Amino acid sequence: MGPMGDPTGRAAIIGQGYVGLSLAVRAAEVGFEVVGIETDPHRLERLQGGDSYIEDVSDERLGAAVASGRYRASDQAKDCAGFDVAVITVPTPLRDGVPDLSAVEASSSMLGRYVRPGSTVVLESTTYPGTTTELVRPILEEASGLVAGADFHLGYSPERIDPGNGTWNLVTTPKVVSGIDPASLAAVQAFYAELCDETVTVSSPAVAELSKLLENTFRHVNIALVNELAMFANELGIDVWEAIAAASTKPFGFMPFQPGPGVGGHCLPIDPSYLSWKVRRAVGSNFRFVELANDINEHMPDYTVRRLTLALNNRGLAVRGTRILLLGLAYKRNTADLRESPAIAVAERLATLGADVRAADPHVLDLDIDPRITLVEATVAEAAAAQAVVLLTDHDAFDLPALVGAAPFVFDTRNRLRGENVEVL
Repeated sequence: MGPMGDPTGRAAIIGQGYVGLSLAVRAAEVGFEVVGIETDPHRLERLQGGDSYIEDVSDERLGAAVASGRYRASDQAKDCAGFDVAVITVPTPLRDGVPDLSAVEASSSMLGRYVRPGSTVVLESTTYPGTTTELVRPILEEASGLVAGADFHLGYSPERIDPGNGTWNLVTTPKVVSGIDPASLAAVQAFYAELCDETVTVSSPAVAELSKLLENTFRHVNIALVNELAMFANELGIDVWEAIAAASTKPFGFMPFQPGPGVGGHCLPIDPSYLSWKVRRAVGSNFRFVELANDINEHMPDYTVRRLTLALNNRGLAVRGTRILLLGLAYKRNTADLRESPAIAVAERLATLGADVRAADPHVLDLDIDPRITLVEATVAEAAAAQAVVLLTDHDAFDLPALVGAAPFVFDTRNRLRGENVEVL
């Protein structure tokens, strides 16, 4: 923020992925002078040319931000100098079941050199409760020689980006904000109030950190529930999708979740495990709901392959040597997001079994994929040439009626298709 609270300050956004780029462009649009730090050279080149790789940020919005002079992408730490607000939006993956916060640590160390009295640092990366105060704070203080709270502001605001969601985006989704003290909370809240329609203040960074993990664990557990139910319903000869639709007519006490070939992105496969790890480390107990949900959801690609294998067997076909067309590789419809995608896992398992695997995804343009998988376009000719078509990600760009009409057999993991040649998960 500027000295009088107007949105004319300098903002440094560390990491220009789904979260960081959306935040950076929005900040530039409301008047901040923004530097987006991105170390990937390919991404950096695209950003500097106004070429967006994020569905939620159009080329037009990014180009306008660049042309205005209020947004520039850089891989140089020194370009953070003079920031009023800095936001850390870097990845926080799991490595062998343990949180890897090396990118958060490196970002904090880098920003610490440029922290000034009165400036504000916010962590947005999803992580376990305590990260802001126990990890980020001492790194910033050591690098800056200043004291958080007394000299500069520090807080946490969990990202809630849902790629491809046309209704709920950075601006329209309520933003949870927190600070290590009242002045920090006020500074963090004031920044996001310029960007978002609504802010929700909580009493501490730990509460904000836990709220994010709760949101994702809630979805993870409920998706695991319907995934396991789908397996049992199939054995019982019951249409699980019809049962879910029927239950959804209840106007209270029920929220529908849909089965699928697995979960992907950062939120579901990874974030709940952060909470489980923290509970086990701090309390000495296992978070059994999370561990059970992990077990079920992680095995959905295997179950998908098993169901497809049985379906092919019933048609006198073995997986080995069979030409299979996979529709969709992204983890989420209408996006190019491949993070932890179950569709990739299904493709690799089928290739290992000896299938002739073809995969089509109109959103994924450049992909370093298993060489056993051939990337093709989702044409009627490809569907007709395949012995089986598997719908893994139901992108709107697919002409599903035409593809189903051409395919000899279709296995639908998303409950989008009907027909005599269609089997649904």
